[in-house]
Amino acid sequence: MIKVASVRFKAAGKVYYFDPEELELAVGDHVIVETARGMEYGTITAPTKEVEERELVSPLKKIIRIADEKDAKQHAENQKKKNRALQLCQDKVNKHKLDMKLIDVEYTFDNSKIIFYFTADGRVDFRELVKDLAGVFKMRIELRQIGVRDEAKMMGGIGSCGRALCCHSWLPDFEPVSIKMAKVQNLSLNPTKISGICGRLMCCLKYENDVYHQLKKGMPDVGEHIKTPDGMAVVIETNLLENKIKTRLVVEKKNGDNPEKLSTDFYNYKKEDIRRIEKGRKREKDDEIDAKLLEEMKDILKD
Repeated sequence: MIKVASVRFKAAGKVYYFDPEELELAVGDHVIVETARGMEYGTITAPTKEVEERELVSPLKKIIRIADEKDAKQHAENQKKKNRALQLCQDKVNKHKLDMKLIDVEYTFDNSKIIFYFTADGRVDFRELVKDLAGVFKMRIELRQIGVRDEAKMMGGIGSCGRALCCHSWLPDFEPVSIKMAKVQNLSLNPTKISGICGRLMCCLKYENDVYHQLKKGMPDVGEHIKTPDGMAVVIETNLLENKIKTRLVVEKKNGDNPEKLSTDFYNYKKEDIRRIEKGRKREKDDEIDAKLLEEMKDILKD
C-alpha cells in the first residue's frame, strides 16, 4: 500500500494522485505539484489515504509544498491573463484564416507553457500560428484540439433540466452513453429531447441505467404473448418502476385467415405473476428496430 493525496486542478476536473511525503494536508488545502506539464496549482479533495500500487501510474509525482499567499496571488494573476491571451490568439487565427474555434486557454503555474484549446471539423495546420504566438508570449505554446463534449464541459451552460451542466459543475469523467439506455427507460427517441447542448446523448441517461436493467430482467416486451393467471395475453404496455404489465387477454386464437381476437378490457399483472413464452420473433423485430434507430441517429452516437 502507498500513501497518496488526491489533487484536482479544476472544479469538475479529474482527480490525480500525488505523493504527499511528510506534509500534513487537509481537504481544501491548495498545493503546488509537479506534473508532466510543469508546476501546477491544485486543491486537495480528500484526506490522505493508502491505495494499492497497481492502481497508480508510476512514477508517482510529489507535492512540492502547500501553497502560500504568494502562490495564490500568482495563480490569480494567471487566471486574469486568460482573456487577453484568448483575444491575442483569436486575432492571429483570423490573420491566418484558420477554420478553428477557440474555447479556452490555460497558463501553467510557473508560466513555462500556455495551452490553447480549440474545436474544428477536421485537422488544422497551425504551425505558422504557433510561431506567431511564441513570438508574442515568449513561452512554449501548445494547441490542443478537443471534442464537443469537452467544449461543453469547459464553457458550461444550462441543461434541459434547468440546472448547470453536470460535466461542468461536478462530473469528472465522461462515460459511454447509448441510444439503448433511452429505450430501456421508455424515453422519447427524438434526438432533440435526449441530446445535451453538446449535441451528444445526455450524460444523465447513464445515471439510472443499471437500475432499469435490473428492473427489466424477466419483464416482457410490448407485443409479446405471456401466460397469466387468467389465460393467454398480449402485452400492451409495461411500467418498470411500478412493476406493472398491462395486457389484453386472448379471447380467440388466430385460425387460418382469421386474426387473433383480444379482450376489450385491460388486465394488469406483476412480473412475478406471469410466464413468458414467445421471445424469438419479438427479439428479431427489436433488433431490426434498434439497427434502424442507430442508423438514423449515427450523428449523435460518435462518442
